[in-house]
Amino acid sequence: MARIKIDIPETAIGTFTIPVRITDINYGNHVGNDAFVSLIHEARMQWLKQYGYTELQVEGIGLIMSDLAIEFKNESFYGDIATVKLSAGEISRVSFELYYQVFAKRDTAYILLANAKTGMVCFDYDAKKVAVIPEKLKAILAG
Repeated sequence: MARIKIDIPETAIGTFTIPVRITDINYGNHVGNDAFVSLIHEARMQWLKQYGYTELQVEGIGLIMSDLAIEFKNESFYGDIATVKLSAGEISRVSFELYYQVFAKRDTAYILLANAKTGMVCFDYDAKKVAVIPEKLKAILAG
């Protein structure tokens, strides 16, 4: 079976730190795959918050995740401080890609824990239909 390969765009639009909690640890004594999804969700929320946005309120529209891929590279453990580098990918009329690189500092080096990608769709929750990306959000994504 071919493995997922995620190519991260070079230009970052934000970097966020998130401590690994004891509740993120699974029976293998490392961060579980479900907790990695929570880490990238937290990074996305921190990114939105710095502009005064939430996933339900971005210039009058909301966001829905349409797809998710994670390429696991190394284990993460309780006590790690995850550093998540966020980048934007393809932007269409109603959707965009976000890329995540998750690192942990070990001794003096940063170890890559995972690469991830989410497809995000703009959505009008009142009208229950897909919406056009707001211009302000497009500008933020473009860097």
